[in-house]
Amino acid sequence: MVTLIDTRPRHPEKANRPDAPVLRKPDWIRVKAPGSPVYKETQKIVRENNLVTVCEEAGCPNIGECWSKKHATMMIMGEICTRACAFCNVRTGLPGPLDPNEPENVAKAVEKLGLEHVVITSVDRDDLADGGAQHFADVILAIRARNPKTTIEILTPDFLRKDGALEIVVAAKPDVFNHNLETVPSKYLKVRPGARYFHSIRLLQRVKELDPTMFTKSGIMVGLGEERNEVLQLMDDLRSAEVDFLTIGQYLAPSRKHHPVMEFVTPEQFKSYATVAKTKGFLLVSSSPLTRSSHHAGEDFAELRAARLAKLGM
Repeated sequence: MVTLIDTRPRHPEKANRPDAPVLRKPDWIRVKAPGSPVYKETQKIVRENNLVTVCEEAGCPNIGECWSKKHATMMIMGEICTRACAFCNVRTGLPGPLDPNEPENVAKAVEKLGLEHVVITSVDRDDLADGGAQHFADVILAIRARNPKTTIEILTPDFLRKDGALEIVVAAKPDVFNHNLETVPSKYLKVRPGARYFHSIRLLQRVKELDPTMFTKSGIMVGLGEERNEVLQLMDDLRSAEVDFLTIGQYLAPSRKHHPVMEFVTPEQFKSYATVAKTKGFLLVSSSPLTRSSHHAGEDFAELRAARLAKLGM
């Protein structure tokens, strides 16, 4: 297999910020470089099945740990996103056509990796009539057919102005429906300009209306200049939508062209957020500097089910 190296600028659509502050990373945010034999085996399976992973595309700091456990988050519908969020490392542009073989390729990779729990995410595909909803459903169904015991978590776009799209995805019955708010509403214009905060809240609420048994999940990054009271209000908004699981992690700027890190939130502050979130009624909260949406997703799903059963007194 020949690997082509893309030498084009990854973010021609993002303005350079030469004056952006660059804060020195504290010790608690540092991770080991990847390179274990299992990591390389996972990488080989990803390459052989022509898959894209958010682990690589988003420059996730946990890739060494996760791939060393054969955990990889699949990113479907290509490597090019139709939006230009200021925090994201995925290239923006006009995507190509969907790969009709992708659902089966993903299912094969899940089988080869022996995954008990898999996370599927995607780029935004505003160019498609359904935002890629049917493709999500096709991937879920393909995984179910080949791996009936594997539980499936999806991390979706917001399907903004795509009537009926959410219903298609929910009907495919993923075990966990995740849609990240990413940040507090006051930061959307600069951080997530193509999205709408209350549309995302409503999307998560609608999932519960369509299927009350489906677990819902959302995550945010901190360190973008948000205030603590804004984070607490966001928690209330998510609970009003009956979201079960909240993740909170430190924002890390992929480059000088992205939104700068305004603060490195301390581990103690993350613990405080977790305590408050639990009192607000979330079944599960993951809050730490290196928390990411799909980090420890399999273990978290087991805890999520246990928490629901405990709440029901079973």
